[in-house]
Amino acid sequence: MPSTVSQSSENRILSSLSKEDANLIAPALQQLNLPLRKQLESRNRRIEYVYFIDHGIASVVANGSVRGGIEIGIIGREGVTGLAVLMGAERSPHETYMQVGGAGRRVTAASLREAMSQSKSLHQVLLRHGYAFTIQMAQTALANGRHKLEERLARWLLMAHDRVAGDELPLTHEFLSLMLGVRRSGVSVALKILEREGMVKARRGGVVITDRDGLEECANGAYCRPEPELRR
Repeated sequence: MPSTVSQSSENRILSSLSKEDANLIAPALQQLNLPLRKQLESRNRRIEYVYFIDHGIASVVANGSVRGGIEIGIIGREGVTGLAVLMGAERSPHETYMQVGGAGRRVTAASLREAMSQSKSLHQVLLRHGYAFTIQMAQTALANGRHKLEERLARWLLMAHDRVAGDELPLTHEFLSLMLGVRRSGVSVALKILEREGMVKARRGGVVITDRDGLEECANGAYCRPEPELRR
């Protein structure tokens, strides 16, 4: 792996690293494809790898003891998986897998711990991302408890749009129902509301964003809280 990783990667964390930090982590990075449904972390299992995503979207899912899981956060080209590793732990109660296939780079958790121990600045960059991700999770909880279904859907579509190239999102109703924590019939109703207002076009296996400004207005404040922190 060349030492120009910070210039060659589309991952915003890697591209923001100083030359010294990029050179420190570059030899341990492995490029790979991240296909749809690839498991990146299993709940309550030791985290072996941390993934820097260049393309695609990973979902972090919390699982209940009775009902199915619900998404509590997403990670794309702005971030990195393995929040537990960044915080000094070895495993997470959640699972993480690719919901929109793509590509990225991975590093063993052991190698990343070693790099963080050698560079305070690298550790700080990763911890800042971790902090921003906790804000996203808190906003997800707030949106789930206080916002209408179509407002929550608008928020999530905006977040997905931030993390992909173009306006077409390859999202199934199954994925959207997981994200919203509702039945697929509820997803259909919410999509029809947004489509009727000209904000999206629903297609088989995907959604096309046609009016982003309208979606932001529809989200009714549910969007835009974590995003400034991520940019900062």
